[in-house]
Amino acid sequence: MSRNPCIGIVSLGCPKALVDSERILTQLRAEGYDFAADYENADVVVVNTCGFIDSATAESLQVIGEAMAANGKVIVTGCLGKRPEQIRQVHPEVLAITGPQDYRSVMEAIHAVSPPRRDPFFDLLPHGHADSRRDGVGVKLTPKHYAYLKISEGCNHRCSFCIIPALRGDLVSRPIDEVLHEAERLVAGGVKELLVIAQDTSAYGVDLRYAERQWRDRFYATRMKALCEALSELGVWVRLHYVYPYPHVDEIVPLMAEGRVLPYLDIPFQHANPRILKLMKRPGTVEKTLERIRRWRDCCPELAIRSTFIVGFPGESEAEFEELLRFLDEARLDRVGAFAYSAVDGAAANDLPDPVPEEIKRERLERLMSFQADVSMENLESKVGTVQRCLVDFIDGELAIARSMADAPEVDGTVQIQNGLAAGLKPGDFADVTIMGSDEHDLYGEVCK
Repeated sequence: MSRNPCIGIVSLGCPKALVDSERILTQLRAEGYDFAADYENADVVVVNTCGFIDSATAESLQVIGEAMAANGKVIVTGCLGKRPEQIRQVHPEVLAITGPQDYRSVMEAIHAVSPPRRDPFFDLLPHGHADSRRDGVGVKLTPKHYAYLKISEGCNHRCSFCIIPALRGDLVSRPIDEVLHEAERLVAGGVKELLVIAQDTSAYGVDLRYAERQWRDRFYATRMKALCEALSELGVWVRLHYVYPYPHVDEIVPLMAEGRVLPYLDIPFQHANPRILKLMKRPGTVEKTLERIRRWRDCCPELAIRSTFIVGFPGESEAEFEELLRFLDEARLDRVGAFAYSAVDGAAANDLPDPVPEEIKRERLERLMSFQADVSMENLESKVGTVQRCLVDFIDGELAIARSMADAPEVDGTVQIQNGLAAGLKPGDFADVTIMGSDEHDLYGEVCK
């Protein structure tokens, strides 16, 4: 009997793209394909690309080139696939190019070059579908104990620095019952933490006019608060990412104070100067934002806030940059990511006057990250002596590397549990940890005795 065809897949970019890769893999497995761990043993390689900023585009093109050199049969999908001419200019021999979320076209391209092996008995069974997990959890690319839960595609905003709507389209929300059924299956499969993701989590359901759907014995509106209330019934950590700073975020914080949702908000504020925010086509008045942060913390003192910022946006003056630093000083955000502005093909901001020189962008980025490192160190020092509930990600020698409620995987810090191995901890275990030390990113402690 001939072997099943083997597919290699490389997933680049954000967690939303990772979920797309999981769905492609799930469909491949349903059709009997095997997976290759390297280029050489694959019958065809699928590269799920990112094209959000220039550095991501460059990485995607580089990985496509590596796959072409090692294998020669490459199918490209993902965000960069919306610009096929750019891909073919560099790699004209790729077999097919599709855009993000186009699972059907990816499968058609794979079938054309490497058809599934037909079995006269098993072919009588219906295959699953890549765009649904109704028949099971499917293939996951994350560790067993956490998973990304994508609740919508696309975005209705038109931020001047961003081309996501051009790549992924306008907002398309998944019906809330579909999301909750998937979450339920993930938890049944061993997931201890659900990371809710979308381009704009706060806008969830607006395109569906917040339609009600039934899950278990209740009806829930397709909107963020109702989703959080329902997910809290599953008894696992629920973490919210990519939350746009709408006023109705205020409704979620009391759920965090009650312990129903993790006290964690990932809100990309992007800047603090009103003129720059207007040029970015972003909402926000600094005074109102700071006041809201104060109210949130009054309601939920344990709340951790992560955000991202852009420095060196076209026209940004030194005074406007220093206003951003003052905002960070007052806001005392727990986690901050920052990027020097990079022109992206197709972004409206490319046409703005007064570009900031590259050396000034770099200098401002270094100053901001140095400033925030001091804030982070002070925030983490305040946790020394406290007990933190942590989720173990992996074991490293004697240590258990874990995360507190304030830490998302990959992007935030860790809690290094010094006696983790001796305490018998395993990945996916929860532990109460006495914090004994800290640095500018991580915490150190021991399992409570």
